[in-house]
Order: sequence, then C-alpha cells, then structure tokens
Amino acid sequence: MANRTINIALLQLQAEASTEQNLKKGMEYCRKAKQMGADICVFPEMWSDGYRIPEDIEELRKQAVPSDGEFVRKFRELAKELGIAILITLLEKHEPRPRNTAILFDRFGRKLYSYSKVHTCDFGEEIRLDAGEDFYVAELDTEKGMVKVGSMICYDREFPESARILMLKGAELILVPNACPMEINRLSQLRGRAYENMVAIATCNYPVTTDDCNGHSSVFDGVVYLPELAGSRNTCILETGEAEGIYIGELDIDMLREYRRKEVHGNAYRRPEKYGILLDEKIEEPFVRSNRKI
Repeated sequence: MANRTINIALLQLQAEASTEQNLKKGMEYCRKAKQMGADICVFPEMWSDGYRIPEDIEELRKQAVPSDGEFVRKFRELAKELGIAILITLLEKHEPRPRNTAILFDRFGRKLYSYSKVHTCDFGEEIRLDAGEDFYVAELDTEKGMVKVGSMICYDREFPESARILMLKGAELILVPNACPMEINRLSQLRGRAYENMVAIATCNYPVTTDDCNGHSSVFDGVVYLPELAGSRNTCILETGEAEGIYIGELDIDMLREYRRKEVHGNAYRRPEKYGILLDEKIEEPFVRSNRKI
C-alpha cells in the first residue's frame, strides 16, 4: 500500500492595495490550488492587509478586520465549498490593540484554532500590536486522513520553544505564515526546528515584489534518516524561488509517522526536570531592551 501524501499549497502571493482585493485574490488562488490537488492552503503573514502596520493607532484599528467578519467568513465558506483546509491570516481587530492572527479552517468549514503571534517583533512596528497568549494544536481531517497541526508566525520560529511546545502538544505538521527575507540562516532555523522535533514545517512567505521579502517559501519534512540510506537525507522537500505563485509541497505523512516512532529526537530522551531556568523571566545584559513589552 502506497504511503499517503498530503499536498500543502504555499500561496506565495503579492498583496493588493485593499482588504477587499486581497479577499478576492486569495479566494481565486485557493480555487487554483484546489485544482492543483491541494489538501491545505497556507497564506503569507497578515494577508488581509499585506502586512502593513500604520504608525497611527487609529488607522491601525481601522485597518484591522474582525475574526468573525466577512473576510474570515468568506474563507470559511470557501474551505467548505472546495473541501480543503485553509490557513487564512489577518490583522485581527482586538482590544486594546490589533493582533497578528492565523485561523485554520478544515475542509468542512470548521474553525480548528485561531492563533495570534506570541513573539511579536517589538523592536519594530509590531510593538503596536498585542501578542497572543498560547500555542494550539488541532486534529485536521483531510481527504488523506487525520494530521495534527499547529502554527507559528514568522518571528516565532526564532525561538526554539515555539516549535518544541507545538511538538509536545502533539503537532506533526507546523504551518508558518511569514513576511521577511528567507535567507540561509532563517531557512536553517526551520530545518533545525523540523529536525530536533521530528515534525514537518511548511512556511509561506511573500514574493520578492513585496518590500523586505524574497519568496523562498519552504517545506521541511523532518525525516533525516531512512533504513535504506547509508547516511542522512535532505529534509527540505520544497524551496520555492522568488516569484509569485502557488507551490505544492508533498508531505509523506506515513513516512513521517514511522520515523517518529523509531528515532531518537523529539520527546523520548528529554530531561525536563533539568530545564527550570527556561522559566526564569529575569533578563540581564547584553539582552536588556528598553522597548520590551511587559
């Protein structure tokens, strides 16, 4: 019996000038992805407004969209219509300040989770956003079977705790909306997170036509060793170029599960009783930053 392959569509798209245009374009590309055989569609970070964060807080609030409003509802309805999962991203209306959010709908149009970025970029314009409170994992029902899915957003990937928490909560696949240059070091972070947690990580970035972005969306499947190979294998099963487009990563979920049952990474040999310092909130030089939100 052949292994099951889950097709993950990375929608590496250039955002338009308005939320209405992004809604229309996003829906169009989800339909195209379905025709290409996608089981899951992933958008870049904050697709509702193309990752634009005005300095004026009132303009920022005006630009944000509610999680139960038309923009999100249309993607929920589309997921049900097409029979595919959609991870839609948005600048979410929230008090006291908007949030950078990703919402996962399954192929029946059910909301599985709403995740807001925990590690906001407070050294930059995201200091004007509220941070999320937790990481979530849900059982996603695809036509190829169930898969346990969670999300990080962009800067979250630079903290090993993000992927580790998702793995400990059961994630097999981590979906990562992104909006920054994906160069060798950030790609190496994703490769490392997949390797050390034995999870697949699918990241969708904006194309090179977006300021401070360069495409290079990717899928790492986390499977380093196979019995039939003398050495290790390349866990990168997809790295896109810079251009706008739909890119499909084919994740062999059965191979990943078999690997997770046998290999030594992940949770099998951890020593959590030794990690107490990880919960210490004290910050000392050289890491003190005056703009860190409390």
